[in-house]
Amino acid sequence: MVAHGIATRIGGRRAVIGSRHFVFEDEGVKIRPEDQQSFDALDPGCSWLYLAIGGVLSAAIGILDPLRPEAEEIVELLHQAGIGKTVMLTGDSRNTAAAIAKTLQIDDYRAEVLPEDKAAYIKEEQAQGRTVVMIGDGINDAPALSLADVGIAIGSGATIAREVADITIAAEDLRELVLLRRLSEKLMQRIGRNYRFVMGFNGALIFFGALGLLPPATSALLHNSSTLLLSMDCMTQLLPE
Repeated sequence: MVAHGIATRIGGRRAVIGSRHFVFEDEGVKIRPEDQQSFDALDPGCSWLYLAIGGVLSAAIGILDPLRPEAEEIVELLHQAGIGKTVMLTGDSRNTAAAIAKTLQIDDYRAEVLPEDKAAYIKEEQAQGRTVVMIGDGINDAPALSLADVGIAIGSGATIAREVADITIAAEDLRELVLLRRLSEKLMQRIGRNYRFVMGFNGALIFFGALGLLPPATSALLHNSSTLLLSMDCMTQLLPE
């Protein structure tokens, strides 16, 4: 459980501000009966900080981090691109995380997690034989980014996240994640195709040369020509414009 908050004194009375766990469980703050209805109606989509004076809740401060406009589309596109499971790891409250996960149709989420919890989750998934791609931009994401099979950092994020990640993408549009996936698939297809061609063609040249059916000069010409043509093919774009 994440417990963050601070305590001070105002007018001789103890004042605390912090997370729900810190304020209500650690500090034992109470809610006035007349304020209970308003408290229950707080928007679960916000991250809330609670201010209490003299052991009684005095104010609630809602912090809303709006979702990127393309976020919901990205999750859907990642599924279509072959990503089997999407998981959100966040330090936000459970209510906030649940609301975001529902909006974005994320398969699973972990709320109120610390950096070491994110890293532990990555290890758990890998222990089950899964290949894990981690996307993050903050200092808290660095341990998980370094452990993931593929760590992807956001260009506008923390320096340490970019340092430990395998790949850094621009932050202007998260659709680049889908583009990266498509590029990776096309690149692997090209590598496999070229490998099969080289092994098959060169193997044939060696075979016919060994039988005396292909003169050395002709074999060398065909080999160099195929290398040149293959190199030219590798210079073409992986994806259409």
